[in-house]
Amino acid sequence: MPILDFHTHRLDAEGALISVDPRQFDPLPGRYYSVGFHPWHDVDRLTAGDWDLLERCAQHPQVLAIGETGMDTLRGCDLDIQADAFLRHLQLAHALGKPVIAHCVRTAQRLLDVRSHAGLTDVSLAIHGMRANERVARLLLDGGCYLSFGDRFNPVTLAATPLDRLLIETDDSPAPIGDVATAVAQTLHIPTQQLQNLVTANAHRCLTP
Repeated sequence: MPILDFHTHRLDAEGALISVDPRQFDPLPGRYYSVGFHPWHDVDRLTAGDWDLLERCAQHPQVLAIGETGMDTLRGCDLDIQADAFLRHLQLAHALGKPVIAHCVRTAQRLLDVRSHAGLTDVSLAIHGMRANERVARLLLDGGCYLSFGDRFNPVTLAATPLDRLLIETDDSPAPIGDVATAVAQTLHIPTQQLQNLVTANAHRCLTP
């Protein structure tokens, strides 16, 4: 099934990559998932059993990516603990040959540093909910990341994103993915169908080992 919506929390979404905590992973037929521990959700309290569960869920054939994981300076526990949790997700993704969907709030350089210092630059990163400025976007693009845009985005950042690194998403927005595609296409001055085709192709490339 082609994936247009690269990141959503809607459990009934079709043509989407549904992001869930492994403790709520209950796959439906014909759906595809990413699994991970969100940095807001008490990653300082995760047990060995929680990490074992993530590893088991990550190997499910309907799980195509790891995450949402990452770091956030505005919310969540101590940033060093978030970084350690992010590293564990990267290590799992590396072992399974799957990409990581990253939550990144004012932590772009640190995300890249954690990955590079661990020697895991082969792990593909998709930065979801991209709303940062062009400078941050270029930093992430130079690090080889895909950038995923939702219904709120910085038009300058979007325009600076190469078309082969572009993804779209709904995340937790009520806006349909078609509306996101139309808004992004209009900003880029390309037909909506062309935009949908290229982001679907990008998603396939990102998700294919």
